[in-house]
Amino acid sequence: MFAGLAKSLFGSSNDRYVRSLNPVLAKIASFEPTLQAMDDATLANQTVLFRERLANGETLDQILPEAFATVREAARRVLGQRHYDVQMIGGIVLHRGEIAEMRTGEGKTLVATLATYLNALPGTGVHVVTVNDYLASRDADWMGRVYRFLGLTVGVIIPNLSDEQRREAYAADITYGTNNEFGFDYLRDNMKYERSQMVQRPFGFAIVDEVDSILIDEARTPLIISGPTDDKSELYISVDAIVKQLVPEDYDMDEKQRTIVLTEDGTEKAERLLEAAGLLKGSNLYDFENTQVVHHLNQSLRANVMFKADTDYIVKDGKVIIIDEFTGRMMDGRRWSDGLHQAVEAKEGVTIEPENQTMASITFQNYFRMYPKLSGMTGTAATEAAEFYDIYKMNVVTIPTNLPVQRVDEEDEFYKNTHDKFRAIARKIREHAERGQPVLVGTVSIEKSELLSDFLKQEGVDHSVLNARYHEQEAHIVAQAGRLGAVTIATNMAGRGTDIQLGGNLEFRIEDELSGMPEGPARDAAIETIKAEIAAEKQRVLEAGGLFVLGTERHESRRIDNQLRGRSGRQGDPGLSRFYLSLDDDLLRIFGPDTLFARMMRNNIEDGEAIGSKWLTKAIETAQKKVEARNYDIRKQVVEYDDVMNDQRKVIYEQRSDIMDAETVGDVVTDMRAETVNAVVGEACPPHSYPEQWDIEGMKARVAELLNLEPPIDDWLTEESIDPELVTERILAEADAMVAAKAADLEPETWTQVEKSILLQSLDHHWKEHLATLDALRQVVHLRAYAQKTPINEYKQEAFALFQRMLDNIREDVTRTIAHAEFRMQPLPEMPELPDFITTHFDPFSGEDNSADIDAGTLGLVTSQLPPLQIVQPTAAEIGEDPESWKGVVSRNAPCPCGSGRKYKHCHGSV
Repeated sequence: MFAGLAKSLFGSSNDRYVRSLNPVLAKIASFEPTLQAMDDATLANQTVLFRERLANGETLDQILPEAFATVREAARRVLGQRHYDVQMIGGIVLHRGEIAEMRTGEGKTLVATLATYLNALPGTGVHVVTVNDYLASRDADWMGRVYRFLGLTVGVIIPNLSDEQRREAYAADITYGTNNEFGFDYLRDNMKYERSQMVQRPFGFAIVDEVDSILIDEARTPLIISGPTDDKSELYISVDAIVKQLVPEDYDMDEKQRTIVLTEDGTEKAERLLEAAGLLKGSNLYDFENTQVVHHLNQSLRANVMFKADTDYIVKDGKVIIIDEFTGRMMDGRRWSDGLHQAVEAKEGVTIEPENQTMASITFQNYFRMYPKLSGMTGTAATEAAEFYDIYKMNVVTIPTNLPVQRVDEEDEFYKNTHDKFRAIARKIREHAERGQPVLVGTVSIEKSELLSDFLKQEGVDHSVLNARYHEQEAHIVAQAGRLGAVTIATNMAGRGTDIQLGGNLEFRIEDELSGMPEGPARDAAIETIKAEIAAEKQRVLEAGGLFVLGTERHESRRIDNQLRGRSGRQGDPGLSRFYLSLDDDLLRIFGPDTLFARMMRNNIEDGEAIGSKWLTKAIETAQKKVEARNYDIRKQVVEYDDVMNDQRKVIYEQRSDIMDAETVGDVVTDMRAETVNAVVGEACPPHSYPEQWDIEGMKARVAELLNLEPPIDDWLTEESIDPELVTERILAEADAMVAAKAADLEPETWTQVEKSILLQSLDHHWKEHLATLDALRQVVHLRAYAQKTPINEYKQEAFALFQRMLDNIREDVTRTIAHAEFRMQPLPEMPELPDFITTHFDPFSGEDNSADIDAGTLGLVTSQLPPLQIVQPTAAEIGEDPESWKGVVSRNAPCPCGSGRKYKHCHGSV
């Protein structure tokens, strides 16, 4: 009670914070007359003066009022748009590293120019992150006019740019791009072999547009860079044929958790079918030898039962294309990982593309936390404020609207079933459209869009359908959704990036109607005519009540519902919103009130009858909060697991960076050799043991394998003073001498390049193998919970042990390669370009919410761009025809001297 009284008297903490910025607003306004009096050249020169002041010790906060006033005046001159005071507040919030929650139509794109310009002045670079390539290009061009007027450089990162173009874009003062492009460039940079090939520079400041979509929705799925593996399409097809013979009684499905498992009878049936198909080794499905078959069986089961065509994906031009569950967009070229996409391809009978192996990965949480300063803006963030603070340490500040909101949000209406609901919706739409009120209808899937479209056709209502099938016309359809009597059906309105203006959008009408007309008086007259038509039409739409937003069901997240509602009532326009629900809706069916409520609804409502009450609406919001909490737990789990890998990733990437920057890496290689010798001798000669207890033969074999040496260890054992330390010193001395002799045959610079090349390639190879091992560990570690152990703690312990083992393997690998290889100079070749990688963005726990892209047609693994060197291995003619004589002479990873083309370890050197 007292809290409510205090809030009514003094306002909420958010209100008080916004009011505290009024003195800054007054100071910004005080500079306006002076700046308005300047000519364009003097105004543009303010940037030079600001940079001088920063160099002389002033801070960004000190020059903020004058800098913001400068941007406001530049935008007025260049764009014809002057920032409102509430937009200035948004700019201050962004500069302070917080999230500005601003309603749709309040001009977030323009707000970003304030904090972007100010933070670009030091020259460390500002990244503006958008949700799609169209918005990145549009905003870089549109807002870039203000920045260029003020003397700053602007770059944009879009797919299919060359490394040189990317480097140039990142070198600009301000760089626009999508979250995926920034993240993948970071991963690709840390797979390169020379500092000069990297495209990004150290991170400074980032502003994330649609911050809830990027840092919450898409953050459930890490970014993955991978390369192709062996083709297993026949196995997918065979397993798919078996799964199609299973019936619902053979498996248990949990829609809430998105999991599916075989029952005991189902397992027996699957075993018989697999055995008949010759895919089962032995008779038990869960024997170790059948691990791969079990994995494919599980993925095929999920693909056939849980993933629905036209909801989770569509088949177009013989390809399975994922549909983004948040935006309803087709994500062309993007693929689910871990064999799930291949299983869906087998299910649909299209060509199966090969699987991929992870080479690098990072979550958005850990990527964006690398920025020293991070801020964001969106229309809907307050419902996720706790998560933003927990994960990113960013506060959410709600910015007041420039004009009071006049939209009316009506109570939800409940119907008994989907048919009744859609019939009522179609009639309601016809009623509003007939009186000229534009209607925007939000659906949750393509299937529902097309079902509603059928109902509207029966009612004789003209309408446009906006979903993944027709995303090419997306911006044009959305832009005209506010015209008189327009009816637009949209699948999830998140991140559309186009304003719905009542009466129609001038820019798009000019583009659609006057694209072929040359510049001149006739075109100008036509534009004036369109402007007059839009003004008249807007007046009629306002009289009809503004835009009517109609939701066909509640989304799992309240934010998505709020985004849809927010499309109506922009800039003080009137508007109306209402949601229509039925007991068949997924949210109500899976997460809704208990079955008693459902039974009462079914028994007491007549067909076609609607009910509405605040109690029911509140029950739905409670269900949504449950789902939001569950989704937060999933994202938190992703972060917890990636935090373990992130610590290791930092170590590896720092080591790579140090190796690339070092003038010489001889000390590193020498230390690795010393540690390897210590480990070999320590293993053969345990502490406190006598020489007669030492494993001399084992030591000789390991020394020959790792160091390419045969020291007289037997002779050393005859000495009375012999001990493990002396053996270590002598072996190390011989190894150092041999490597020094190899180094003497090459120029010092070339030898350094040799060592760098071997270090980097070994590091990359073992890191890639380590990632694959961690992927497998993460998928099975949850089973430890049955033994009363905490999976994340088990994962941390196992991951640490695996990392230690990987470092040992790298040391041995580098030592072995340098010891066995022979080097000779070759003519300097052209430096090859790094190949493109398969880039994916998938959920490691559920396989859903994929969002990634293939950068280009070339698929391949990382290849060295390093020295003009060749590692020469002996041939059979040089070392004798007897394979027994090759042991210890031929490196295990070298081509086999027999000429088979396979590695020695897979041919005559196999153990």
